[in-house]
Amino acid sequence: MKSDQTHIRKHHMEQLYHTTQLIGIKDKNITLNKVLKHKTHIEMIATLDYAPGNCNHCQGKQIKYDFQKPSKIPFLEVAGFPSLIRLKKRRFQCKNCRKVTVSETSLIQKNCQISEPLRQKVAQALVNRQALTHIAQDLAISTSTVHRKLKEFTFKEDFSRLPENLSIDEFSYQKGKLAFIAQDFETKKIITILENRTQTTIRNHFFRYSKEDRNSVKVVTVDMSGSYIPMIPKLFPNAKIVIDRFHIVQHMSRALNQTRIQLMKPFDKKSLEYHALKYYWKSVLKDSRKLSLNSFRSRTFGEMLTPKKCLTKIFHLVPELKGYYNLYQLLLFHLQEKNADYFFDLIEEALPHLNQTFKTALRTILHYKEHVTNAIELPYSNTKLEATNKLIKDIKRNAFGFRNFDNFKKRIFIALNMQKEKTHFVSSRA
Repeated sequence: MKSDQTHIRKHHMEQLYHTTQLIGIKDKNITLNKVLKHKTHIEMIATLDYAPGNCNHCQGKQIKYDFQKPSKIPFLEVAGFPSLIRLKKRRFQCKNCRKVTVSETSLIQKNCQISEPLRQKVAQALVNRQALTHIAQDLAISTSTVHRKLKEFTFKEDFSRLPENLSIDEFSYQKGKLAFIAQDFETKKIITILENRTQTTIRNHFFRYSKEDRNSVKVVTVDMSGSYIPMIPKLFPNAKIVIDRFHIVQHMSRALNQTRIQLMKPFDKKSLEYHALKYYWKSVLKDSRKLSLNSFRSRTFGEMLTPKKCLTKIFHLVPELKGYYNLYQLLLFHLQEKNADYFFDLIEEALPHLNQTFKTALRTILHYKEHVTNAIELPYSNTKLEATNKLIKDIKRNAFGFRNFDNFKKRIFIALNMQKEKTHFVSSRA
């Protein structure tokens, strides 16, 4: 047991002996001379000094010359206050060629004013999806510094392989502009983000993969927009197309909702029928198996009702809605229970007796019968990709939008494709 604890200390703990190490200064040649606490920040006076090596120009011997004017180096927060280091750097003079050089340190890069710990903190903040201006404010640096750090990130797309299960969709990045996104269904890793979703752009991108890689894709999950479905067999010949189940349900619920509105419009706005259809639309569209059993006070009907009894009263007032409601609920049931045959038999049987709104919606589903069948029978959907799109919207909202698509793309890859390291704490035993 003792040897295990020693092993943990050796690999996970490092004893700190100096204040400089405690605040993140690893260069042992830097000495803290004084710390000044101002009202707005903390200022640390430090010196960089060490024995000189040979001259870089003539390899002659160097001697200590004097100190350079103190450099102002922004640093990490100390005790909750922004801090800076006024660092006096030792200068050296060559006895042979008389050239003067300045001492160097790992705390800052050459010809740079920002400390390395602060630059690392900027990178961490970029991973955490904060806006660039907020990062600059929190770390007391300029927004340009954060922009420069963002530009240092580079992401090269891997055209050597494609995942077996691919999810594709689009998201809005500017008003009226949609970008294309593809994601690995299993790992949730973003495969690519394209500035537009035209078929030419998408084809040109995926044709950069070898034919063997494209043939290895087994499943592609899409929505019901129809813009991607025609080109998928050309790009991925062996892939099954799966239409996202959420979009199938959304397609049917939209038809039911439009039917409700059509039935509501002829009634007087002050009538009971109008109020019932207008204010209880959520109950009409909700899965009947998920309706609450608790009673509520209905202002429309003036009594305590459960959602189910409320629907019964609505159907008594507007009998035409009941048939569409029952059809919608049966289709939902067969979709959720994975009964593809019953699902399509019900559509074909009911189709001649429906209004134009429902006919259009259900004919679209029949048009994509093979892909909808795959959605019912296979365990794939765009749920993970929709969650990714939600995170992308959060990034966009936090930054109040992006004018530059490349910067937006980088922020997405940094936030979603980079793995965060987990910190493990070793709890001590009394």
